[in-house]
Amino acid sequence: MYAIVRCGGRQEKASVDDVLTVDKLAGEVGTSVTLPAVLVVDGSKVISDPAELSSYQVTAEIVGPASGPKINMIHYKNKTGYRRRLGHRQKYTHVRVTGIQAPKATRAKSATKG
Repeated sequence: MYAIVRCGGRQEKASVDDVLTVDKLAGEVGTSVTLPAVLVVDGSKVISDPAELSSYQVTAEIVGPASGPKINMIHYKNKTGYRRRLGHRQKYTHVRVTGIQAPKATRAKSATKG
């Protein structure tokens, strides 16, 4: 089973025990966070209905902070002596997916089928 989750304006594919790199989240290392699911795939069954997805929960644990690559920018205007050098380094957070919780009614139905 895996889910497509939305985090920080992007969508990531997440299954249990995956470590994802997402935009910086507030929280300490070891804190649990809930990520909103956009799509859930369970075997051959694909769930994309927003009403059904509201009952699914994707939980993750914050593993630690991370930084992206350094990006250097240079502004230059000819004949005026204007030069400006800028830099940026995006902050990220590593999270480990701990569980994809299906609604209890779905789990009860699947338990009676098998």
